[in-house]
Amino acid sequence: MEPIYLTLILFTLWTLGLGITLITYRSVQVLLGKKKSNEFPAGVQHGTDFNWRLNRAHLNSLENLPLFVTVVFLTVSLGKVDSFVNQAGYVILGARVTQSLIHLVSSDVMFVNIRFTFYMIQIFTYIILLLRLF
Repeated sequence: MEPIYLTLILFTLWTLGLGITLITYRSVQVLLGKKKSNEFPAGVQHGTDFNWRLNRAHLNSLENLPLFVTVVFLTVSLGKVDSFVNQAGYVILGARVTQSLIHLVSSDVMFVNIRFTFYMIQIFTYIILLLRLF
């Protein structure tokens, strides 16, 4: 298996893992009677700070997964998979996981700036991969 496929699988699993963690957290809150199932409004901060950061980390991963899928699909379809592409997959995955973990830790300015740096690493890597398709 090409490493770019592995990194796509792991990115997807990471995104699912964040979602499952969020669902588990919310389910426990409902089962313990601390929240009603309709007390988790979309797009509005709710619950603890950690719950909200987990929610945002999951959504960030979910929003970026289609970018990774598109880049991998185009790269494979055009026969452009090489060692650079495979290494770039690891860069994207590593930056995504790191960004998510930092998101979970804190929303202080320093952490937000570090998180943004890892997001930009992903974006620049996507751009480089897309430009290589021409």
